[in-house]
Amino acid sequence: MVISLKKYLDMDGEERRENPPDVSALLPAVLMAYRAALIDMGKSSVQGCATVGEEMQQSLAGLEATLGGNLTPALVAQIQSNVEKELSKWGGRTADYFKAKANEVKELLIVLAKTAESVGERDQRYATRFTELTTQLRTIANLEDIAQVRTSLVQRATELKGYVDQMAQESKKSVAQLQAEVSTYESKLKAVEELALRDPLTGLSNRRNVEERLEWRIAHQQQFCLIILDLNSFKAINDTFGHLAGDSMLKQFAQELRNSIRSTDLVGRWSGDEFVIVLDCDLAAAKSQIERMEKWVFGEYPIQAAGGKGEVKVNIDAAVGMAQWHAGETLQQLIERADSAMYSDKKLAKKAKA
Repeated sequence: MVISLKKYLDMDGEERRENPPDVSALLPAVLMAYRAALIDMGKSSVQGCATVGEEMQQSLAGLEATLGGNLTPALVAQIQSNVEKELSKWGGRTADYFKAKANEVKELLIVLAKTAESVGERDQRYATRFTELTTQLRTIANLEDIAQVRTSLVQRATELKGYVDQMAQESKKSVAQLQAEVSTYESKLKAVEELALRDPLTGLSNRRNVEERLEWRIAHQQQFCLIILDLNSFKAINDTFGHLAGDSMLKQFAQELRNSIRSTDLVGRWSGDEFVIVLDCDLAAAKSQIERMEKWVFGEYPIQAAGGKGEVKVNIDAAVGMAQWHAGETLQQLIERADSAMYSDKKLAKKAKA
């Protein structure tokens, strides 16, 4: 089908007139290209700004999956409208994010510029005083009365000492003020950096943060296990009760997940309805911890259904994939093993329900 489309596009004008396209053959190819474009847009949004791009990637993936079902003109039009809304929302949030980052840097630069300006003004003021002092010393050199010369020198020396002491005092104040302001903005920049490493919805570490800390463990040859959890039936919750209810459930689940692990371990949001846990132990100990965690974390969660339907309770569990890091293994290889184990667990769960 795609080959036929390519063959048609490679024809010259005369060949195209003699061989008009078969609409029924072109439509599936166009639909497939549109679906692929939605997936690529989602990936590009994460690359452009990971902090706000994951939500758009998840939304576009959902729209792309919808295109795989039974389509009607009305549904295709609705999907197109949703795509436009997601792009507009992503553009606005991305612009706001980078504007906030730019304002932080701009504010710091303004403080440094003002400090430099004040130091320049101070030096210029004292330069004028020292010029006046130099002129006075030259005048003293022309005096013939030794007593008058001595009196004038003592006076000028006192003035000079006063200038130096005052400059030293002002320098200390300027340095202290600059240190305080720099310290304040260092704290602000650290806070901004911390936000960039957090998932905005759940407050957990985001994927970039988790991967950086995994790379550190690998570089230092530390023993650890990677656990990936993929929530079951989460799409049905969004579709049935609305996205706000789904977000509420994700936040509750993330909090319970964080409370169920040790303070030395790491928990993060991998993407969408996937979470990740990093345990500093071997596989046997990790299995024991996960079994204990499932008893506490899996179960019923209260959410507010859309449309004024009130509070409902939904039952939540997840497919779990575990992998212990082996010496010489790359991060990508470890993730693939954990992913494979998670998908195997998901298939087993589906067979058990069937």
